[in-house]
Amino acid sequence: MRHGIAAAVAALLGMALVTPASARWLRADTNNFIIYSEGSEKPLRGFAENLQRFDATLRHRFSVPGGFEPNRLTIYLVERADDAGRLASGKSGSSIAGFYLSTPDGAFAVSNRENDEGRGTPLAQQTLFHEYAHHFMKRYVPAAFPAWFIEGFAEYVSTVDFTRDGRAAIGKPVYRRAYGLLEMPKIPVEQLITKRPDAMGTAGMTDAYYGRSWLLTHMLYSDPNRQGQLLAYMQAINRGEDAVDAARKTFGDLGLLDKDLNRYLNRSLAYVTLHEPVKVEGAITITPLAGGEDALIPLRLERLSAANSSERTALLRPALQRLAAAHPDNAGVWYEVAAAEWRMDDDKRDLAAARAAVDKAIALKPDHVRANVLLGRLIALEMDRKGDYSAGAWSMVRKPITLANRTDPDDPIPLFAYFETFGDQGFQPTNIALQGLERAFALEPENVTIRINHAFALANRGRFGEAMRLAQTVAFDPHDRGQGQSLLDQLETLRGRDRSNTFTRTEGTEDATD
Repeated sequence: MRHGIAAAVAALLGMALVTPASARWLRADTNNFIIYSEGSEKPLRGFAENLQRFDATLRHRFSVPGGFEPNRLTIYLVERADDAGRLASGKSGSSIAGFYLSTPDGAFAVSNRENDEGRGTPLAQQTLFHEYAHHFMKRYVPAAFPAWFIEGFAEYVSTVDFTRDGRAAIGKPVYRRAYGLLEMPKIPVEQLITKRPDAMGTAGMTDAYYGRSWLLTHMLYSDPNRQGQLLAYMQAINRGEDAVDAARKTFGDLGLLDKDLNRYLNRSLAYVTLHEPVKVEGAITITPLAGGEDALIPLRLERLSAANSSERTALLRPALQRLAAAHPDNAGVWYEVAAAEWRMDDDKRDLAAARAAVDKAIALKPDHVRANVLLGRLIALEMDRKGDYSAGAWSMVRKPITLANRTDPDDPIPLFAYFETFGDQGFQPTNIALQGLERAFALEPENVTIRINHAFALANRGRFGEAMRLAQTVAFDPHDRGQGQSLLDQLETLRGRDRSNTFTRTEGTEDATD
């Protein structure tokens, strides 16, 4: 296993060791996205335009206002599906064509530039649209959705395509789910609405779950005889009603719903093309990356993708050190050296090297936002080792974090880092820290750690209704690993006590790979 991970990382890092003359990474900036691609400018611009149109299509469906997003999603387009799979799994031969992660450094997505010749829209586009649908709902739609609909809706919009004049075609078939729908046992609706995909047991039944969820979503959106049922069901779920009881009340006999769904599968499925072209809001600018930044992208992408693997992160050391030696005047490179060390387990990381690297980054760029946040965290660790918990020591911890927040008020990471210092200190957070947490949540609600801390902060101020709704969104997530139910249980306990003087905090992680 170790050899396999090392070989995969070595193959990936081979892409990183390019010179400025062979620079190939481009950066596209749009209203809602920062996109890095190894391809040429023309296809990148077309991709960025369609991605903006897809975002606008989702905003239209959910009545979400447009405009510039201060905390944009970063997307990396690698050359092949296998490259994306290697990043996701740490090994070659993975079937994963793209993925989305919410990490301590923020959310990002990875897709590929392969244009397969299968039926329907390209698989790479379907994968990215599926993952962005998850991101969009977590960020902009403040409601709890059951797992089947979260995946069914993501599949439903994954095949959105655009005509030459920019009109959106919505509801096209998801051909890659044909095997699960036609060859695997049909999952009864009563089981579908109460289970998660990871409870299906086999890859084949998981595929059937995704297909069946898509089919149910498609039917409820399209069948005039069931108009309004989906909305009524979601409203019942968000009132706290049992999933099966709510389904019987809104859909009627679930056995009949199963029969209708089976008949719907054998029909010629219709899709809708919007009458008006979807406009691309805002300018799209594309700039080439040169020198250290160009060579840094694959290394940064590997570090972010390996967030849960200290072993993979440790393997980045030699390449990052070589890059820092080649580009000693690049603050971003030095920050990556420090960030990689910081993300390793205690038995692998070199804190002295991390501190030296972050100091070099800040010497080159004193207002480097993430380097200043990391500096504050390193100072806190050093303070802990010295046993100095004085007010002056905590002031030194918060000083670079405060600078980071002043430099970029729309970056949620400094806001949350400042809030965290009070829990680390064992003090109740100040009003400013609580306001910062609320702002961090508004900027990055998909971050489960921030969401959970915000829920506890609300509960500790007696706002249990809001806290419970946040907990429900975590508990219903198909990729949740039990944190949501644990959060609900803890909030229920808090609700029954007088905890006005107690502050509780916790941490969580989230990932999604489909």
